[in-house]
Amino acid sequence: MKILIADPFPESRRRALGDAGHRITFEPALQGDALCQTLADHQILVVRSTRVDAAAIDAGAALQLVIRAGAGTNTIDKAHAAGRGVRVCNVPGANAMAVAELVFGLMIAIDRRIADNVIDLRNRQWNKKRYAQARGLHGRTLGILGLGAIGVAVAQRAQAFGMRVRALKKPQRAAATEGTARDLEIAEADSIEALAAASDIISLHLPLTPETERIVDHAFLAAMPDRAILINTARGELIDEAALIRAMDHKGIRAGLDVYQGEPAGGRAAFHSALAAHPHVTGTHHIGASTEQAQTAVADGVIRVVDAFEKGALLHCVNQ
Repeated sequence: MKILIADPFPESRRRALGDAGHRITFEPALQGDALCQTLADHQILVVRSTRVDAAAIDAGAALQLVIRAGAGTNTIDKAHAAGRGVRVCNVPGANAMAVAELVFGLMIAIDRRIADNVIDLRNRQWNKKRYAQARGLHGRTLGILGLGAIGVAVAQRAQAFGMRVRALKKPQRAAATEGTARDLEIAEADSIEALAAASDIISLHLPLTPETERIVDHAFLAAMPDRAILINTARGELIDEAALIRAMDHKGIRAGLDVYQGEPAGGRAAFHSALAAHPHVTGTHHIGASTEQAQTAVADGVIRVVDAFEKGALLHCVNQ
């Protein structure tokens, strides 16, 4: 099959696809009209952050399958693809460890004010008194919104830090996840406000849906304790950014953010965000899944989706 890979993808896995008889076009910087033009005669499109809108799908005259090399598919017009008979599949869970590692990197960076320490040292300033006031993570309560593969990976690491973990009660949760939650001694909260009120730190691991958009709103933030920490490595749209800025200004809430509303789709661009620039934010550049280990695991997942599709099966299809 002819496969267009429109985002970074490990060379070794591109070779593996070629060795399996596929013809590979690797154009990791494609966007917009250029994507439409290049896509025309390809049967499979593989993307990470590249947006796949209706125009791109319509331009793919031979297109049969779009693979998101990762979990979230909000950058792909799944409904339009379904209407054209194009299936959309993802690779869930493969980057869970990488994202969980960043979650704890952000927690520790906030608690120890690592970024501010570095800035002062680079400006030849020594201020041990200012920075010797961390609370520490041991014994603190971590509330996790979303107990999928990443949420579970975060909970496992929280246990090693000696943290108490809470999650939202969900009657229809999968039996396997329920068993894991029991093994990790995860306590349940009856509502998101109750979860917010009982947590020193909240970490978001939800997909973006109409139900989860701006789930962190004024009421949620009002329920959080003063000086609590909010971590978001999922999707920027889960947060009402104006409400979070108010909570940081008036309640001392601190945030560790890897994702933002309106963030650039490409690897390098100007980015003007009042939230990202706020002094209570420790931010990164949507790099949660950007480790060599994670990208190799995701690429292996893409290969499995391609192999299954060749044999007439769909793995992790999200628009059937």
